[in-house]
Amino acid sequence: MTSPHRDNGSSRPRKRPNIVLMMADDMGYSDIGCFGAEIDTPNLNRLAKEGMRFTQMYNAARCCPTRASLLTGLYPHQAGIGHMVGNAGHPSYQGYLNDKCVTVAESLKSGGYRTYMSGKWHVGGNYNHLPETWDLGNPERPRPTDRGFDRYFGTLAGAGSFWNPHTLMLDDDLTEPDSDDWFYTDAISDYAVKWIDEHERDREEHDDAPFFLYVAYTAPHWPLHARPEDIAKYADRYHGGWDELRGERSKWLAKDGVLDEKWTLSPRDEKAPAWQNAAHREWEALRMSVYAAQIDNMDQGIGKILNALDRHGIADDTLVMFLSDNGGCAEFLREDGEERRGTNSGHYPMRNGQPAVVGNIPNRAPGGADTFMSYDLPWANASNTPFRLYKHWVHEGGISTPFVARWGNGIKPNGITHRPSHLVDITATCLDLAGVQHASATNASLHKPEGESLVPLFQGDHPSRIAPLYWEHEGNRAVRDGEWKLVSKHPGDWELYNIGDDRTELTNLADTRRDKLDEMVEAYEEWAGRAGVLPWEEYRALQQRG
Repeated sequence: MTSPHRDNGSSRPRKRPNIVLMMADDMGYSDIGCFGAEIDTPNLNRLAKEGMRFTQMYNAARCCPTRASLLTGLYPHQAGIGHMVGNAGHPSYQGYLNDKCVTVAESLKSGGYRTYMSGKWHVGGNYNHLPETWDLGNPERPRPTDRGFDRYFGTLAGAGSFWNPHTLMLDDDLTEPDSDDWFYTDAISDYAVKWIDEHERDREEHDDAPFFLYVAYTAPHWPLHARPEDIAKYADRYHGGWDELRGERSKWLAKDGVLDEKWTLSPRDEKAPAWQNAAHREWEALRMSVYAAQIDNMDQGIGKILNALDRHGIADDTLVMFLSDNGGCAEFLREDGEERRGTNSGHYPMRNGQPAVVGNIPNRAPGGADTFMSYDLPWANASNTPFRLYKHWVHEGGISTPFVARWGNGIKPNGITHRPSHLVDITATCLDLAGVQHASATNASLHKPEGESLVPLFQGDHPSRIAPLYWEHEGNRAVRDGEWKLVSKHPGDWELYNIGDDRTELTNLADTRRDKLDEMVEAYEEWAGRAGVLPWEEYRALQQRG
């Protein structure tokens, strides 16, 4: 097949596309309209209508591992972020992008692209200490501008207030919100538009170079912060509860062809009460309303970005991709200010210097700058309809992402593909379209990218995937090979599912297909050794010594 960055029968390069890569944070599989949601996302729905949906796209189950994988085309451990951003003193778990990887921005920049980023970085070390200890620009604290981006606006850390975010930067310098009405999701969108406008203004100065723009939203990651007018749109929407919502979304997904009708909706999580038995139902409904408002506001910003492409007449020349970094998040923020995995409430002051009240407190309304809440496990169970489990885990609810791609010059409208894909494929796709060779081809010290280009799928072909897909996070492990999936929730045993028959992972075939299980376990062990994965207990021991 002739690559689309070449003219058929000629070695003369075609015009290479601009690339806009957008990612949501902690958003579940069924949380946008074109993947089953009741949430108002007309701009993402437009992308799906004018492009194609990938129903079996996967992420890496957690914020920073996904970002490391997305940016490098490697599995997270190979890029140095096998867990989170703390340094455990091991190359696979150093907590920042290592010198064995090349970012997609670095690759595209070497091929003549201009590179821009707006939003969450979270692959450059730990920022839980005071600013004077950060030593920005140190090799152990790489900023986006240190790893291939020409311009940057956003936050270096993994989470924070939407009204007064932690580690906010413009290019290489720390900055602060500049107005009383400032809101982070809006600012991410506005800077993305700014980068497009400035690029188009200066095209001649940059020799008509194409651009790569990475837009990394923090919405709808906790805390539940949203503008009042966006919350008001959903004030009455969720009083029917999570059980009703899961049923509605599941039916729509099957009707629209995103999911096979033979796949049974997974049971409500046993840790979630039936809606009629839930305490504080009015407050629970409000929490989901704020979460929906976060996604709605993000979609409004995506509309601004799409309008900028239209305004400059470059929409057809631009590949736009959208996905989420992991499944819905079941983390609960306790009233003592400590999330069960260690959130530090000291990093979340309001602009007046006073701390926000951290915790899921039923007598307080979420949304404002003085609150710091999450939407919790039962609503995350609805976000991940129809799948099991959540962010952190590698069952389908933790790793399945809605993925939408539009490119007027290369993707036909109203497309859909059910072939398994993974975010490691995105770097391969970008380099394919740009006609850029990965640096590992000439530098043996660099890891070779693991992904496979999505361009054939864009063109309507559906070749089988060559290599299996792999996961490990916090001891949770999985392999996807064709229709088969091997998976384990740490510290449990291996489970085996035929995803073609049972994508909601309800019928474990580990006992009846021992031959397939043993084959896939062997493949996992080989990959884990090659990728530098440590057994979870061994990593934890390193972490504790550090």
